[in-house]
Amino acid sequence: MAAKIYRPAKTAMQSGKAKTRLWVLEFDPETPRSIDPILGYTSSGDMKQQLRLTFETQELAEAYAQREGIEYRVIHPKDANRQAVSYTDNFRFNRLQPWTH
Repeated sequence: MAAKIYRPAKTAMQSGKAKTRLWVLEFDPETPRSIDPILGYTSSGDMKQQLRLTFETQELAEAYAQREGIEYRVIHPKDANRQAVSYTDNFRFNRLQPWTH
């Protein structure tokens, strides 16, 4: 029974940083998912795939995993190296490429 501890990145559909402050502990799948032959639903007998625990800090998540005897790995978040872009930069007179419709 292994798990991963990570801090989720923001989704592409949101501009803010909601739900990115907490650390998450998710269990790795123990059995592969199977397709129901009649309805076509994907199912699994592994109930731990549905479990998602959240923690305030990475240390709390690691302490929980150690206390419960869960083998875990930590995935550190990547730093965002995105340059701040202003909307008015689209209309600058000294753009490198001309702006067209």
